[in-house]
Amino acid sequence: MGIFSVVIAGIAGFIFGALWYTVFAERWMKASGVPLDGQGVPANRKDPVPYVTSLLGAILVAGMMRHIFELSAIDTAGKGLISGFGIGFFLVSPWIATFYSFSAKPRALILIDGGYATFGCTVIGLVLTLF
Repeated sequence: MGIFSVVIAGIAGFIFGALWYTVFAERWMKASGVPLDGQGVPANRKDPVPYVTSLLGAILVAGMMRHIFELSAIDTAGKGLISGFGIGFFLVSPWIATFYSFSAKPRALILIDGGYATFGCTVIGLVLTLF
């Protein structure tokens, strides 16, 4: 596993996020309270900053997951899937639930964003172990 696998895994996590939020777009827009334009889509949809931030964030997550996988001898697709799921579900999602709960965000937003964290890390974990 090297830098190539980290970048590819990060891109895979980013692409998964695009698919995830396409499926949950209506519910996510309502739950998040994101400002919408006259067409009913997020007003910042043409702003590159959220997309670049998301891609770089996914690559950073993939990099740290690679480090953890190397130290833990996680080197098969099955181990990558389970470990990625565990990182998303047991490390990332509880933090999302905590700060969303304290900021009185809807439970639907916790489930949508926590689901992305869980399954996005699962995808990253799988891809990291394929190289």
